[in-house]
Amino acid sequence: MNTRPPRLAKTLATAAADYQTTAVIPHCRVCSKPCCKLDTLVLELEWPQVKGLWLLAESRNAFDKRLASGRGPIEIRPANGLYYAHSRPCPAYDQAGGGCRVYDQPLKPVGCSDFPVYEDQGQITADLRCEAVDLDALKARLTQALGPGSRITRSADRDFPFLVTLSVKR
Repeated sequence: MNTRPPRLAKTLATAAADYQTTAVIPHCRVCSKPCCKLDTLVLELEWPQVKGLWLLAESRNAFDKRLASGRGPIEIRPANGLYYAHSRPCPAYDQAGGGCRVYDQPLKPVGCSDFPVYEDQGQITADLRCEAVDLDALKARLTQALGPGSRITRSADRDFPFLVTLSVKR
């Protein structure tokens, strides 16, 4: 069984990561609505991330009991073995500097790398809640990565119109 990602998906993922690095991340320090504040976004976390970001000394079992009793951080909800944080700034967010204290560390949640542009099953999803996303510039970057003969179409999600999918037609 071939477990390597298809070539198109890999090319798109690389182009999306390049776009994030050159167009999105430099904007973060001057963003008027930082995603790190978690006011409109939800952050999916594994236990080691919760423990490290919230600087917890207790065991997972003790923390889960504390959450269940209503004495845990109100911004964290457990579900299906994971934790979801919303409505308060991420503890790693440096509000004074507008950056992340764990950005280049293993503690950084995957969602922080993926947002707002990511590859998903051979397509690119762009979240327009991020003010740094420029669909025309992203489309140009993808066209450059894919080469001539590639046509990129876009469609907004019916229920969440701020999520735009860019699909490749060859």
